[in-house]
Amino acid sequence: MKLPTLLLSSLLATSIYAADQNASITPADIKMEGVSYIKKLGGTLKSELQEHMTVDPTAVAAFGFCTAKAMEITEEVNKALPDYAKVRRTALKTRNEKNIADATDIAVMESYITAIEAKTFTPQDIKVVEEGNTTRVYKPLVTNGVCLKCHGQNVSKEIQEMITVSYPKDQAMGFKAGDLRGVIVAEIKKTAEK
Repeated sequence: MKLPTLLLSSLLATSIYAADQNASITPADIKMEGVSYIKKLGGTLKSELQEHMTVDPTAVAAFGFCTAKAMEITEEVNKALPDYAKVRRTALKTRNEKNIADATDIAVMESYITAIEAKTFTPQDIKVVEEGNTTRVYKPLVTNGVCLKCHGQNVSKEIQEMITVSYPKDQAMGFKAGDLRGVIVAEIKKTAEK
């Protein structure tokens, strides 16, 4: 699956560094750039999922799309990003073993869960973490009704069988609406040119 040319060109155009690498880059600039990459990946995946759910409300087609194409789309988005940046998805309870969280991811997701429990959470809460030569920008993913068809407490027998076959080590079940499903993370490395 190839991303539309317009999407690819807009990914490249969003780089704040492309215009002037000698400019003074602020934390707000890096956050804005990271959010733009998160929106590219999240928006592409969301629109594809919505299309599949419209065609097949049982979620069988959407599950097939996720299994076959979600990682491929992530790779294509990353190929279109500048060399110093990447974007990925992760969760505390993963379905795909390629999306395992590291210690920083876990700490950020646990802080989101704490905020949800304290009723101080907002889905627009973007977290920025400096880690060595890399700035990570996190956007939370919260479960809603559509998510629950494949990640909820009452998944259909057909979807459950598909999960068992495709993801024998699946952990991404039992969610309720409003739970933290995971995060999308943009990672932006600092380089000498910036």
